[in-house]
Amino acid sequence: MFRRNFLGFATAGLLALGLTGPLTGSAAAQDNFIIVQSTTSTQNSGLFDHILPIFQDKTGIDVRVVAVGTGQAIKNAANGDGDVLFVHAKPAEEKFVASGDGVSRADVMYNDFVIVGPPSDPAGVAGMSDVAAAMAKIAETESAFASRGDDSGTHKAEQRLWTDAGVDVAVASGGWYRETGSGMGATLNTGTGMSAYIMTDRATWISFGNKGDYQIAVEGDAKMFNQYGIILVNPEKHPNVKVEQGQQFIDWVLSKEGQAAIADYKIDGQQLFFPNAS
Repeated sequence: MFRRNFLGFATAGLLALGLTGPLTGSAAAQDNFIIVQSTTSTQNSGLFDHILPIFQDKTGIDVRVVAVGTGQAIKNAANGDGDVLFVHAKPAEEKFVASGDGVSRADVMYNDFVIVGPPSDPAGVAGMSDVAAAMAKIAETESAFASRGDDSGTHKAEQRLWTDAGVDVAVASGGWYRETGSGMGATLNTGTGMSAYIMTDRATWISFGNKGDYQIAVEGDAKMFNQYGIILVNPEKHPNVKVEQGQQFIDWVLSKEGQAAIADYKIDGQQLFFPNAS
């Protein structure tokens, strides 16, 4: 943000002196990048490492990703600190557009959430597909549960599922319910270290390298569906937005080529994301 404002002030000063024209050559090349505010699952899963080189080779546009929790990514984009928002909390994304911070939202891809747990399975939930019933059992047995607690897309989904289960985790905070305030990878490391259950997106779990003897305990409920969306930050509200390059990235992600690149990303033969752009 500072760099863009600095360039703007410098260019304005040169124009006043009649000493500059359009950006050309190396100056234009240095400015040919966009900032994508995104979530940790797209970055930590390795998806961006797979798809961004394809886009960059095709367009010459450098994509710089800020990978934080979805809630923070939305706040950053609402402050104008980015050109594109690529996250997974549809109600919050729609609110972002409705407030005028985004132009429009499009579905990109999906996967699902799972609850992983220790082999001892203290709550007796292994093999369950009813996530609300499983979470109710975790609460009833006061089995350790590690939550991101960071307003990320995963945390938002987890909070919604606790509500569906009729559990008020606020009263259990600091007891059997522990909030790490960290990203998914750090929460998985913390949770496995304390033999806790953890809710994670499947892509991060597949790519997570420190599973130990942990296994997926709960999966398959339609309530655990995890949709990702993409939005151009509104240039009318944030004039610094690089509309042309940002829209090029969005159009490519939603194109047959971009969708195929997402589908092609696999680890040990397992597909991590499933494209579903309309």
